[in-house]
This record gives sequence, structure tokens and C-alpha cells, in this order.
Amino acid sequence: MGRVIRGQRKGAGSVFRAHVKHRKGAARLRAVDFAERHGYIKGIVKDIIHDPGRGAPLAKVVFRDPYRFKKRTELFIAAEGIHTGQFVYCGKKAQLNIGNVLPVGTMPEGTIVCCLEEKPGDRGKLARASGNYATVISHNPETKKTRVKLPSGSKKVISSANRAVVGVVAGGGRIDKPILKAGRAYHKYKAKRNCWPRVRGVAMNRCSCWPQSGSYCCPPDWASPRNQDCARERELGLRSSIKSVLWPLSCACSWFQREGSLLGGLRVALCVER
Repeated sequence: MGRVIRGQRKGAGSVFRAHVKHRKGAARLRAVDFAERHGYIKGIVKDIIHDPGRGAPLAKVVFRDPYRFKKRTELFIAAEGIHTGQFVYCGKKAQLNIGNVLPVGTMPEGTIVCCLEEKPGDRGKLARASGNYATVISHNPETKKTRVKLPSGSKKVISSANRAVVGVVAGGGRIDKPILKAGRAYHKYKAKRNCWPRVRGVAMNRCSCWPQSGSYCCPPDWASPRNQDCARERELGLRSSIKSVLWPLSCACSWFQREGSLLGGLRVALCVER
């Protein structure tokens, strides 16, 4: 009888949900309004706090509501170099200083930004991890598009109205310090989610709970091919493979007769040579 593997168990949730009890809140930019579209609004950094499960620190910024007699507190991902008591300006006409929020279309080429919006008004989706940043490459005034370089190195074309924080995300170099012992890893992932420790497939008992279970010297299911359109939890072997599977010579010859093409002959020759 088959067993439910780890990937299927995670899809159901249960004990694999994120540990969000002590989280401080969602870290995102201000909701875009008239003040940001046509001018700027000023806020002040009241505190820099730690959010459990997040590598980057958060900045608690207080803004005066432009429409009501009240104050609003926002949680920004802290850029490297900001401090408590600093004024933060958000808007189209804000200056290009560390910690300010501007549309990428108003920034010069080569500007380093973080917490970048992927679509106008989504309040920051890209370059949010500690030490990450994106780079403004070029502008196209005709189409109102801007080309940016993401932390992964890939280039992306976004709208020039997308906002971003000027600077690099604070907390860079966090992963340079080695963990060294299991106790630190335990406390690290206790604040994140139930994904540690992770048992290797070959270290599991030889049963139907994992296709790669067994020993190193006898892995019978390692080369079992999977369909390219199969579910994610079934992608545990070779994926839509042809050359890596050893076919019997009789099966290869019958397949070649059925195909009757030069490409089929080359594939059969490769399989026979292996």
C-alpha cells in the first residue's frame, strides 16, 4: 500500500503552516494616493524592529494622514543606512535619498533600489530579502517602461510608475556566518515553518513511502521516468527522460520500424550504445 510523501503532506497544510503568531505585520509601502502621485508626503522613522522569521529589519514609519486628523503607522523594509528620527519622503517629487520612496521612472539610470513594485500599486514585491537590491538599467519614455536588473541577475521590464525604496535592504551578510550546530538551525526554522530537519530519501526505509528510499548501492526507482505534466510531488526521478532509460534491443528495433525516421534512428542508436 502506498504512503503519502512529504510533498503531498505539505499541500494539506496542518503542521506545515507558517508560524505567524509573533510576527509584527505586513511589510509594504504606503497605499498610493493623490499626495504621492502629484507631490510627496513626509514621515518619520520612530523605531527599527526585528520581525521573527525575517532576515531584514523593519522600520516603523509614522505619517500624518492628509485627509483626516490622525496618524498612520507603516512598516517598511529597512534600507541600509536609515536611523530613528530620520525623515522619509514618499512621492513623485521626493528627493533621491536613502530610504525615500519614488517611482522608478523618476530615478536616474544605475540607481540601487529595493522593495520594488512588480505592478503599480502592489506595495512592493521584489528585492525584499536582507542584502538584496535591484538596479535601474534604462528608461523608455515613449512606452513609459523601465528596465531593471533583479537580484537573481535577470532583467525585467516594468511600468515606470512602479515605486521603490532607494538603497539596499539592511541585514546584508547575514548568511555569511555559519550555523555550526543543530541548535541554531532549530531556533532559526522554529520561527519560520516546519521544514527542518529534512530526512534524505535514500536514508528512509525501503517501502512505498518514497520512490528513492533504500540504500545507496541499490536504488531501483531512481531512474523511473516521470511525465512532464505530472504533479509536483511526483517529480522524484528522471523527468520525461528518453536517453537515460535503457531499452531492450528488441523494443528499440520495433520502435524504429514503427517510427521510420532518421531522428528515430539516431535516438535508438544512442539507447543501444548506452
